[in-house]
Amino acid sequence: MKKSVYRIPGMDCGAEEQLARAVLADMPGIVRLDFNLTDRSLTVIHEGKPEPITAALYALDLGAKHEETAPAGKIKLPTVPDQSRVLWAVLVINFLFFLVEMTSGLISRSMGLVADSLDMLADAFVYAISLLAVGRSVARKKRVARTAGFFQILLAGLGFAEVVRRFLVVEEVPDFTAMIIVSLLALGANTTCLVLLRGARGREEAHMRASLIFTSNDVIINLGVIAAGVSVKLLNSNKPDLVIGTIVFLLVMHGARRILKLGR
Repeated sequence: MKKSVYRIPGMDCGAEEQLARAVLADMPGIVRLDFNLTDRSLTVIHEGKPEPITAALYALDLGAKHEETAPAGKIKLPTVPDQSRVLWAVLVINFLFFLVEMTSGLISRSMGLVADSLDMLADAFVYAISLLAVGRSVARKKRVARTAGFFQILLAGLGFAEVVRRFLVVEEVPDFTAMIIVSLLALGANTTCLVLLRGARGREEAHMRASLIFTSNDVIINLGVIAAGVSVKLLNSNKPDLVIGTIVFLLVMHGARRILKLGR
């Protein structure tokens, strides 16, 4: 096993990182890619000669320079059970909170909770298909990321249509207490998922990065629903709830676009 280090001056953001991942994705002999955007460097753990890797990186026209190749020593590789345990845990958490938020949202007449519950369901779906990707080829993992992105777009479209409908129809003011309490519980659940995902091995792979993006969005959404609940109380109006519903689905759409980029 060998370790080749490259300096890539033109790699200053995630887009260039994903470009480099794409050209190396199906190259035989590559075991692991460790990117450092701060230092603009890439360490490749691989078998065989470094020349094919060097040629592929040079072709990107990012100023890549091969600095050294040395024995890699003992490498601790990502293991399938570690990813699987984490993904199963966050899948169960998200599906349970989908049920909790959907039920609470319907009872309390809160569009914010209903929207957040659909987002949790989308995440549960993402984790389910991510489990199918564990241990599979890089190309398969990219297809998983694309599938997740398209699914998010579908849910965002359906949810946004419901928000528009509720803006046009006069409805009762939602129960702000339920909005705040349930969102605080969901915030704790999503924070737990985020910690689990960031600590998992192989988190740089496309399907795991997709899971991290979705869960990061969820934390922001939970805070937004809490703020909307407070506004509903202060204004005695359902408009803050509908506004946060709109924002939720816009965030879901934005996250879906990022996931689709990872799958290219």
